[in-house]
Amino acid sequence: MSVSDGNSALCYLSRPFFGLTHSSVTYSKSLIIRQPDDWHIHLRDKQALALTVNDAARQFERVLVMPNLNPPVTGVELAQAYRQRILDALESGLSIDPKMALYLTDQTTEAMVLAAAQDPSVVAFKWYPAGATTNSDSGVTNIKKIYPALEAMQNNNVVLCIHGEVTDSDIDIFDREAVFIQRTLSQIVKDFPSLKIVFEHITTSEAVDFVSDSSDNVAATITAHHLLFNRNHMLAGGIRPHYYCLPILKRDKHQAALQQAVISGSPKFFLGTDSAPHLKTDKESACGCAGSYTAHAAIELYASVFEELNALQHLESFSSEFGAKFYGLPLNQQKIELKREAWTVPDEIAMSSGQLVPIGAGNKLAWKLV
Repeated sequence: MSVSDGNSALCYLSRPFFGLTHSSVTYSKSLIIRQPDDWHIHLRDKQALALTVNDAARQFERVLVMPNLNPPVTGVELAQAYRQRILDALESGLSIDPKMALYLTDQTTEAMVLAAAQDPSVVAFKWYPAGATTNSDSGVTNIKKIYPALEAMQNNNVVLCIHGEVTDSDIDIFDREAVFIQRTLSQIVKDFPSLKIVFEHITTSEAVDFVSDSSDNVAATITAHHLLFNRNHMLAGGIRPHYYCLPILKRDKHQAALQQAVISGSPKFFLGTDSAPHLKTDKESACGCAGSYTAHAAIELYASVFEELNALQHLESFSSEFGAKFYGLPLNQQKIELKREAWTVPDEIAMSSGQLVPIGAGNKLAWKLV
């Protein structure tokens, strides 16, 4: 993996991209796996759905939809209405099963948790520490305020998904995940030993170790972009805002820890893209927003990682089995096929009122979804 020379204000990765020549193992020209699921995706709403829903539906059978809209999706009725808008945005011939996460707030009640547990389309609550990421202003301000809700989730088998970062301004942004583990997550796991927890989009070796050492009730999602990139890709030779996400990209040693986790065969780690669409103008601004769009080629990006690590044999379990089993859902019966065919990721993708720059823009991938 290489970076550009930084001659332009917005310098993207230079060609060649990744996953093309580093592997020492030769695979066949076709790879057929069980259809995968995405256990962490941002589809947004309204006009954005025309892009995000259909990009996801081309490869995933189920997606866990994040609730950080404005206003947030805090209850079952709001989730049902949002789910219908997602289904209405599907193109002819495509299908998808949106599983919904509700937004956990200081005001989430035991009754709201019970209502969620009775709706098969709602499978989780999402905990955003207030101010941690996009549209997180309604997030949790004090963990003690949500203890009754967590107790109800534990008693009703509702999964807690966590954006695991502290938001204190005096904590270095590269340390916020590790501090969250020490300060908050360790206490939650201790106080609610039967609560099923997904530590979302983990980015550090500390997170890998914590999940690995915890009970089977604790799992984690890992994104393609955190597997493919480290902070040098975002900062060395010039700032590349389309690689700015939260949690932020970390050192290469943390990237290596994530890579080893996904090829370990451990069912504690599974696919969650955290794909988030943002207009080019919003990313390339004086105060660019956080988020990386990978839904255009998610399974191809993951395949690139697994091939580069000589571990394509683990792609299916990571992408199509471990997540479903953790959420207590049946495995998908449909298959997808990836063929070995180099293709170029578009420089830009049209989205509602502007253009979006996807991860890998202008670069080549070795695998293509049939």
